[in-house]
Amino acid sequence: MFKAGRRAFAGSGRYLLASVLMALPILGGCAGRLENVLQPLATAGPSTSTVDMLVATTRQPTDKPGELYSGERGTAISLNDIVVSIPPDRNRKVGEVQWPSHVPANPEKEFAVLKVGEVASERSIFEWFNKRRNAKRQVVIFVHGFNNTYADAVFRFAQITHDCGTDAAPILFTWPSRANVFDYIYDKESTNFSRRALEDLILQSARSPDVGEVTILAHSMGSWLTAEALRGVAMRNGTIPAKVRNVILASPDIDIDVFRRQMIEMGPQRPHFTIYSSTRDKALQVSQWLSGGVTRVGGFDSTPYAADLAKLGVTVIDTSSVKADDALGHNTFADNRDMVQLLGRQLAGQSLDTGKASLANRVGMAAVRTADLAGSAAKIAVVAPMSIISDDAKQVLKQQLSSGSQPIVDGKISY
Repeated sequence: MFKAGRRAFAGSGRYLLASVLMALPILGGCAGRLENVLQPLATAGPSTSTVDMLVATTRQPTDKPGELYSGERGTAISLNDIVVSIPPDRNRKVGEVQWPSHVPANPEKEFAVLKVGEVASERSIFEWFNKRRNAKRQVVIFVHGFNNTYADAVFRFAQITHDCGTDAAPILFTWPSRANVFDYIYDKESTNFSRRALEDLILQSARSPDVGEVTILAHSMGSWLTAEALRGVAMRNGTIPAKVRNVILASPDIDIDVFRRQMIEMGPQRPHFTIYSSTRDKALQVSQWLSGGVTRVGGFDSTPYAADLAKLGVTVIDTSSVKADDALGHNTFADNRDMVQLLGRQLAGQSLDTGKASLANRVGMAAVRTADLAGSAAKIAVVAPMSIISDDAKQVLKQQLSSGSQPIVDGKISY
C-alpha cells in the first residue's frame, strides 16, 4: 500500500523552483515580528481566557528577555509552566494567533503571557497535573513542526487548546528549530537530536498512575519526530504503552516508505493513528522536492487505501477540499474553523457524524472506521469507494505490517 502510494513528484524543474521560491517568503512570514513576547504581564483583562501548559524543551536557554530559549540545541530537557492569555472571542477569529505588536502586549486584542514558571521537581509536575486533570485524566502532548520559535510553539498550542475546547492537560514538547526557512536540514537533524527526550516524556506520562490517557498531536516535521519517538518507545519498552491510545498527525512531513517501516517497528500494539492529509499542501510539495521526489505521508491521495488503513488502526482525513486560511495549505488543522472543531471533537471523544451532518461534506473525509479517539467512539463518514485495492495487495499489506519474521519467497524476504 505504502509502496503503491509512492510516486514521482509531478511538474517540471521550472515549476518546482517556482514553488520553492513562492513558498519561502510565505514560510518566513515571521520575519520582523517581535520575538521577546514571553515577558509576563501582571494581570490580564476580565474577558480574556487562559491556557496553562507544561512545556518541555531540548532547546538551549537564552539570556534575551522574553525569548527564554533559542533555536540551538541544549544539553538538558528544560521544563516550564507557562500561562497564556487569549483575547476575548469578540476580538479574534478562531484559528488565528493574534501576535503582540509591542511589549507589553495588549491582552484584550493580543496573545500575552501571564506566567513563566520553572518546574523544579517531579512533585511540581504532579501538582500541576492535579490542578488541571479532567475526569478521564487525559494528557495531550503537542509536537510542533518546522520553522517554529519557542514562542511560536507556545502561542500556537495555546490557540489550538483554546479553540478546540479540550479540557485535557496540555503538554508542549518543543525541539530546537532555528525558525529559518533555509535551515530545513538543521531542523530535521534537531528532531533526531530530540528523539530520546520525547520518548522519555511519553513513557513518563504513560507510567504515571495519575494519567489515564495520552493523546499525541503532531504537526508537519514534528510528525516525523513523533513517529520516531514511538518507534523508540516500542523498542525500549517492548511495546507502546496502552495508555497512548491516539496519535494525530497533521500534515505529516514523513517519507511514505519510511513511515511504513516506522509502523512495522512499532509492533502490533500500536495506538490508533489519525492522519490529516491534503494533496494541495504546497509546503509538503516543496519538502517532497527537497527529499528526492518521494511522497510525503501528509500529501498523498489515500482514497484507494483508506479501508485497509482503517483495518490497521489508521484513519485518514483528506482535507484537500477544505479552504485553507494559510497560503500553503499546511496549517489547516489549526487555523480553519471547521477543522479546529473537528480536532476538538477528536480530543473530546465526541462522535464526528452527529450534530452537523454537513461537516463531513465540507471536510471531504476519505476515511472509514469507528475509531477510539481520545477514549470514546467517534465515527468518521465514508465518502469514497474503498474496494478498489486487490485482494493480493491487501494480503501483502497485512503481512508487511504484522509482527514477526517473514519467510523467504523467491529469494526475497519482505521488508
